[in-house]
Formats: sequence, structure tokens, C-alpha cells
Amino acid sequence: MTEADFTFLRLLLQQRSGLSLTADKQYLAESRLGILCRRRGIADITTLIARLRSAREPALENAVVDAMTTNETLFFRDRTPFDLFRDVILPERLAANAATRSLRIWCAAVSSGQEAYSLAMLIDEAAARLEGWKIDIVGTDISSEILEKARSGSYSQFEIQRGLPIQMLLKHFEQRGDKWQVSERLRRMVEFRRHNLLERNDHLGRFDVIFCRNVLIYFDVPTKVKALELLAPRLAPDGALLLGAAETVLGLATSFACDPEHRGLYRLPGPALRARPAASPPDGLARKERLAGWSA
Repeated sequence: MTEADFTFLRLLLQQRSGLSLTADKQYLAESRLGILCRRRGIADITTLIARLRSAREPALENAVVDAMTTNETLFFRDRTPFDLFRDVILPERLAANAATRSLRIWCAAVSSGQEAYSLAMLIDEAAARLEGWKIDIVGTDISSEILEKARSGSYSQFEIQRGLPIQMLLKHFEQRGDKWQVSERLRRMVEFRRHNLLERNDHLGRFDVIFCRNVLIYFDVPTKVKALELLAPRLAPDGALLLGAAETVLGLATSFACDPEHRGLYRLPGPALRARPAASPPDGLARKERLAGWSA
């Protein structure tokens, strides 16, 4: 790949997805786009870039974005955000939304779906407290290909072994050949949609909880600012935003503030941050038993 072609590719990715591909990642582009060329019967990367330069081919552009997007994820990734959701955020929402009996959760940049299904499992564990509630879990991603995998709910043994407690595997999955299939009940709980985080999102509605984890790290600063500005109107005034362990809003956005009690949790600033509804202690298993479930 020539320097000029790589510069063109970097600009294309920036414009289409916000992905900031640094100058030292040319080897990565050549590896991933080489695979794309073989799959699509394109002679080589030079020919691919020439086609992208010559005319708008949205399908081909989407395929290039898909190829260059990192879709690394696993069940209950990093654990802490899921502990926060189960022990802090969910009890808060039960108190705050008691009148409407509805709960909306957005998993942005959901990749192959493990995060959304992890939350669905936690919601299922709290089914007794949520009887009669309307629960919406929406997972979005820019990659159409990875969303198809998410909708299928089918995972390899390797993917299953990454973070999924054995009790949840036995309860929520069925083995089909060399794959594990998420139960139909859980699949019905999640809706997957294609969405670019840098585009208008008002059609998605407002959410009580937004998970937007491990995606901002791939953006440059102006793109991070834009993404956070687009997320803010989608969050309920007393809702909760969770970012990845290596991500923060500090120095990027005044539309969010750090929760003073919980690291990695962000709120809209103002009175809602200071006067959140009192949460009842979580029902169910004792804490030591819940923790044992994580480590199994």
C-alpha cells in the first residue's frame, strides 16, 4: 500500500466511522484489507483503493469499515460495570421508574452481542422484581456483519469460556454442534440495530442506562467530544452512563460528570447528580453467594 493510499484510507475511516488509524497501523490495514480482497475477489489492495477513489460504493465502503473495526468483546467484560448495574443502577431505576414500570438500556458499539446478553442475564436474575415491567435492551453497532452474529446468539467454545460463569451457561445456553446458542428467551430481550455513533440518534429515544465501553479509545479527541455530545441527549436526566476502564469524560465533555461514589460511572450534571432516588438494597442472594457466581 502506498503512502498516498494509506492516507486516503485513514481519511475515509475517519469520515465514515470516527476511527482514528495512526500512522504506525499500516501493517494492520494491509493484513485486514488483504483478507477482504480475497473474500470479495478483488485483485489486491491497490485495486480496492482505486475503486474507493473512483466512485461511491457504499457497500464496499461499509465492508472496509467492518474489516478495520476492532470487535473484541467477551461476556461480563471487566466485571465491575456489571456489578454496578446489578447492585447500584438497577435498584436505582426500580425506585425512579416505579410509576412507569419501564427500563431502557442502550449498549452502544455492542459488537457481537456479549455485553447485551450479559445484561439480559442480569435482568433475568431480577425477574421477580421486574414482573410487569417493560424492558428494552437495544444494542447498536456500525458493522452490519457483526450485528448478524449478535442476532444469531451463536458462540464458539472459546467465546463462551471468556467470562461466562458456568451457572449462566447451563441456564441460558443450548449446545448445538460445536456452538453454544443463547436461549430464545434472552434473544427476545435484545434488539440489535445498525447505528453510527457519530450520526444523529434521536430516533433511538431516551435511555435510563447507556453502556458505551471500549470504543472512545479508538477515536481522536474531537471525535470523542462529538460522540459524547451525541450521547448526552439520549440519557434520562437521572440516568447512568458507563464507559470502558481506560475511558473518561474528563477534559472532553461538560455534558457528563463523574459520579462521586462510583468509579467509571457518569451522570448528567446538575440537580439530578446530587439528588438521585434512594435505592433499595438488592434482593436475592447474599453478597458472598453472588460473588461466588462471578468466579465460577
